[in-house]
This record gives sequence, C-alpha cells and structure tokens, in this order.
Amino acid sequence: MKSHLLSMWNVLDPLYFRFTRLQYVMDQNKKKTLFRVRLTRYKGKPVILQDGTEINKNDVLLKIHLHNVKMLHELKQVNGDIKRGVYVYHMIKRSLPILDSYVRLHWKANEIKGIIGITTLYRGAERLGFEIFPISNPYYMLYKKWTFVPINFLANAVCHHNPVYLFMSKDKLSHLNDQ
Repeated sequence: MKSHLLSMWNVLDPLYFRFTRLQYVMDQNKKKTLFRVRLTRYKGKPVILQDGTEINKNDVLLKIHLHNVKMLHELKQVNGDIKRGVYVYHMIKRSLPILDSYVRLHWKANEIKGIIGITTLYRGAERLGFEIFPISNPYYMLYKKWTFVPINFLANAVCHHNPVYLFMSKDKLSHLNDQ
C-alpha cells in the first residue's frame, strides 16, 4: 500500500511544486538537491538567534522544504530507523553549503535574514546548525501537525512531537560553509 501511495505522491508532487512557488536548489552539476525553497515573510513571534540575529514579523526568510518524494525514494534502500536518520542527516549536511551559495547569489540576498523550516522530525537539527523554536499559534501548529501525517506514515516515522520552527541565520549558514 505504501508503495502505491508513494507512486501517487510522485505524480502529484509536480502540481504541489508548481502551486507552492518552490524553486529547486541545484548543485554545481545542475542536479537537484534535497532542498526546495521559496522566499517568505515571517509571521510568527519575534525570535533572537544565538548569534544575535533578530527575526521579526515580516522579515524576509528563505523557507526550506525537503524534497520528500526524492528522500523517500532514496530511503527505500536503507534499513533501520537509526540508519535512515543518519542517512537523512548526511543528505542535509551535504546540501547546506549549496544552500548557502543559493542564498548569497539570490537577487534578494541583502534582504534575506536567514532560513526557516517547519518539521516534526528535528532530532539532530541542532548539530546541523539549526535552532529550534516552538510554533506559538496553536491552530497553525495543529494544521502543520496534520500536514505531516502522510510523510511520517510513508517514512515509517512514528512521531509524537509537535511541529517546530527551525531557524538558521544567513551568517551562521555562511560560517558553516567556511568550515
């Protein structure tokens, strides 16, 4: 059943991509990375990141989405929850320097304060350089929790966590690339 759902998702994903105004982040060889992104204006409560970056309402951020269909296809060959988690961690880690280049070369680079993502599976996110903040609006949090049910089901991920914001300042992203 899961393989049929994944096949259906694979068919519907291009429509989702088109209607969400996402852009692929491409590597040096013009191959799609795990990230799909779009500019957004932050609508949550003010946040101060560890490096002093202040994120306020209407600040421009680059919203990151994992390309879940691509990720799930690659994870089909990986057995065990721990191995799958490590595999995803390294996929994201390899993609961060490419994301940094994307941000630096973006035509609105001067306006972008950082990157933001929303997830329920955030173990290891801090080791990648992200900072975790709760979603304060209970209705938005519940909405996001329901939107993650299909991906968690297909990924065999039992997740009892509430969705959270993941933030990283543009400077921190750039610093990670320098290491």
